[in-house]
This record gives sequence, structure tokens and C-alpha cells, in this order.
Amino acid sequence: MTALGIVGGGQMAEALVSGLLAKKAYLTSEILVSDPNSERRDYLKDKFGIAVTENNRNVSQCSVLLLAVKPQIFSQIIKNMGAVAHDRLLLSILAGVSLQQLETAFPGNPVVRVMPNTPALIAQGISALSYGKQVAPDQQQTAQNIFKTVGTVVEVPEALMDAVTGLSGSGPGYVALLVEALIDGGVLVGLPRPLARSLVLETFKGSVALLQEQNLHPGELKDRVTSPGGTTIAGIAALEKSGVRSALIQAVEAATQRSKALGS
Repeated sequence: MTALGIVGGGQMAEALVSGLLAKKAYLTSEILVSDPNSERRDYLKDKFGIAVTENNRNVSQCSVLLLAVKPQIFSQIIKNMGAVAHDRLLLSILAGVSLQQLETAFPGNPVVRVMPNTPALIAQGISALSYGKQVAPDQQQTAQNIFKTVGTVVEVPEALMDAVTGLSGSGPGYVALLVEALIDGGVLVGLPRPLARSLVLETFKGSVALLQEQNLHPGELKDRVTSPGGTTIAGIAALEKSGVRSALIQAVEAATQRSKALGS
């Protein structure tokens, strides 16, 4: 019996397969991915040497199942998978789909709701896990081990999962927007775009590393680089005048509400 079956062969599935194989958590012979797109199936098979299928019912026979599709097609996937044995651990990365919905769709199965994010593609993601009522300690460890191959793992009560989705799940999009805007700002003041890009990316990378390694509060780092009457405070004043801080807070709130709506 194949050890891990993944329904959906998108980017997150690809990231997990890459991480699992790189960390030797699974062999190529132990992974099966289903996807309706033949080109995607061929790509995954050629890149990793894993088995692929277009039939979700084949995946439902695996020891551990991972749902990695869009939440909008959840009901369709349930119908296509057929019966799943009660001893199968079910992992879901479907945004907004609750543990209760998963347990109703797969009665008797231990289920884990997971929210990873796209830096998992380079094994630097963070995944939040919430456990259903029937998940045993060894199954919790299995779920953690799978997602640790693509980054950090945290455990959260399910009541916080939509908020996690709105912050870290959607967060790479906010960061990308900020990076793009700062690059454009550099171009506006005369920097060549490739140079502006390098300056921005290294500034983000270095600033995050500094915050982590010295365990700094963000406000402390801001104060360190903000001298009286200097350039940084002039820039921060412009950001505050434009409501950037408030806009980011509202973005997290809006994404959280959308996550809740997807599951209703």
C-alpha cells in the first residue's frame, strides 16, 4: 500500500513532495499524487519519479491522505474519492474548510487541518496545524513530520485557523506587494530597477534576520534606524500619513473574513 496519497498536484503538493523526498521521509515508491491535468501529472512524474493518477479513488487507499485542492471544489472531491477506510489519517490544506466539515465528510477518520504558506517551496514555510477529535498522538507526530520537511510547524486551536490564513497563509502576497512598491520607489528616485530589486530584497532579508537573531521588537529596530530629523523618520511619516500600517491590518482582517466565508 502506498504510504502517502495527495489529491491535487499544485504548487503546495509539489513543495511537500520535494521536501519529503529531500529529507528522506518517504521514498518515491511511497507517494501517489492525483490530478486531472495530464501535463501536470507528467511533470510531477518526470521531476520526482513518483506515481501519478487521474483517479482520486486510487489515492483514497493510501495510508495517509492529503487534500491539496481549492476549497471551492471540496464537495466534488468528496464524491470522487469514494469510501476511505477509518484508519486513514486525513490532512487538509483547504482554506476555510473546518474540522467539523472534514469529519462530517469523512466520518470515523482522524483529520488534521493545516495552513501552510508558499515559502514551503524553498523549505522555509510555516504551517499551522489543528487536530480533530480522533487524532492520536502518533498521528499528530506524523502530520508534524510531514510539514516540518518544508519549514516550521506550529500547533494552534482551530478557532485561530482563519486568522492564521489571513496572516501567514496570505502573508507572502502582502510581502510581495511591499517589495514591488519599494522597488518602484527606488526606480522613481533614479535607481536602475535591477539595483533597486537587489537593495530591497537584501534589506528585507537582513532586517528579518536581525529581528530573529537578536529577538528584537519591530519597534526597537525602527527606533534604532530613526535619528532625529533624519531620512528614516521622514519616510516613516510619509507611510503613516498614507495609512500603510492601517492598510496592512485591514488586509489581514479582510483575508481572515474571506477564509471564514470559504468554509461556509
